[in-house]
Amino acid sequence: MATHIARWDLDKTYLRTEFDSLRDIVKTAFERPDQKITNPGASTLLREMVRAGTRVHILSGSPEQMRRRLEDKLRLDGITWDSFTLKPNLQNMLRLRFRAVRDQLGYKLPALLASRARLTHSGDVDAATTESLFGDDAEADAFVYSLYADFLAGGVSDDLLLSVLERGRVYEDVVHTAMDDARSLEHGGIVERIFIYLEQQTSPDDFRAYGSRVVPFYNYLQAAFVLHEDGRLGPDGVLRVAVELVTEHRFDGDGLAKSYLDLSRRGHLRGRPVDAIVKELEGWVALGQVPAGDELKTMVARLPAMAEGARAAWRESEPALPDYLALVQRHNARRRR
Repeated sequence: MATHIARWDLDKTYLRTEFDSLRDIVKTAFERPDQKITNPGASTLLREMVRAGTRVHILSGSPEQMRRRLEDKLRLDGITWDSFTLKPNLQNMLRLRFRAVRDQLGYKLPALLASRARLTHSGDVDAATTESLFGDDAEADAFVYSLYADFLAGGVSDDLLLSVLERGRVYEDVVHTAMDDARSLEHGGIVERIFIYLEQQTSPDDFRAYGSRVVPFYNYLQAAFVLHEDGRLGPDGVLRVAVELVTEHRFDGDGLAKSYLDLSRRGHLRGRPVDAIVKELEGWVALGQVPAGDELKTMVARLPAMAEGARAAWRESEPALPDYLALVQRHNARRRR
């Protein structure tokens, strides 16, 4: 039985994807798997999560027709997964459901509920199986993921969930199926974290309405730091993500350390287990040459003081329930550069 699940979006979260023009859409559709570009650090983090025992479920808004190319890309990156859900855009168009082509609430929320229900009923998960959710700031991931998390936690009632779906103009048959799945689920603190990659450079303050469970991040080392504190990633995994950022994306030691500092100042880190990262690097150095060694040493040398500051600044707070009925009115507004 799975003890932890990671649900990952692909476009703009895992992959660098442009959908802002017809030319972008056509280019993306015809790119070979080896031409698709992974966001810095994403593939390393995902591989390390799998190595740490996390089960991966892909939930993407890409059309079903791109399945083979996307799966081949993930295989090239060395990623394994348990399920792979893509959007049935052709089916929606044939049924004249044009609103569903762009809608995220009516696609992702029912898909999340259906997946959880399926895994629960098959015995693959129980109420103790937790989840981390990964999305981006281009569309509605923070809204949909938070609604899903708060429903599972019991903060959103069946009636409120139904009202949000109806106000969000989700098609009636989809609403009925989603509510059937929702009512079959056990409640609990299932969603640990919601990670939102700031692909569009949206201000992190825009996500405060969703509480501290939502972690807006600028690079995947920041996600790795949080997952390490949550016990979902080992210190070696954190260092491997840092190595990729240095060797392939020109980060320096100062930039790596500032990634931690930024998160701690925004209240997303408690400063707990950085000693494990320090000891892990010491072990690497003792075994021989370390890739990006100087940059890693710079980062690790600064972490203890930064962690002390994070501990001093940390404040436990009771999250307020977002006003989902108000937020649903703008959940599908797509940001542009």
